[in-house]
Amino acid sequence: MPLSHAQIWKAVDLLARREGLSASGLARRAGLDATTFNPSKRFGPGDPPRPRWPSTESLTRVLEACGVSLAEFAALARDAPERPAVIPLLGMAQAGQEGFFDDAGLPAGEGWEQTELPRPRDSLLSLRITGDSMAPVYREGDKVIVDREATDVRKGDRVVVRTTGGETMAKEVAGLTAKSVTLASINPAYGPRVVPRRDIVWMGRILWVSQ
Repeated sequence: MPLSHAQIWKAVDLLARREGLSASGLARRAGLDATTFNPSKRFGPGDPPRPRWPSTESLTRVLEACGVSLAEFAALARDAPERPAVIPLLGMAQAGQEGFFDDAGLPAGEGWEQTELPRPRDSLLSLRITGDSMAPVYREGDKVIVDREATDVRKGDRVVVRTTGGETMAKEVAGLTAKSVTLASINPAYGPRVVPRRDIVWMGRILWVSQ
């Protein structure tokens, strides 16, 4: 069974940990650039982000440096559990500093964290935005991923609500009581709506939007 992108990179991380090193330290031991195995190098641009695989040369040099066979690395990879897809994360203030992007504008260097993308599960669904009540945040044609099983919806969350009248709408939660939910639009041309909870079939938090 072929190894997945997540398994390969998890095996690199496990090997580094086994050697008492960070991913950067593992790369340096193999004579590679310290950023070779950085989380920022594991996905490229795209929607969704395009997986990047470690090169055969870089893996070979790491295995030689650690005295590990290809079979041992494969076993390590197969033992590595699948993990959700992640993309590089950086604060906006840091993004204005030097050293976080290469000449092509792609993530580089140290200091990047990770944003976890929604993992596929039965409670997730994707909907296409229609209308302009949530403009300019959500525009006509944008796609949102919604978690129908979100149980901790709070004031300020952006949600999709399905009503007993057959209406499905994207809104922002402006207020919550035991009996009703107040839903607000971003577009000031649309006023808030108070919807009795008995009229709500489900209410799911918006996790992600593709614009």
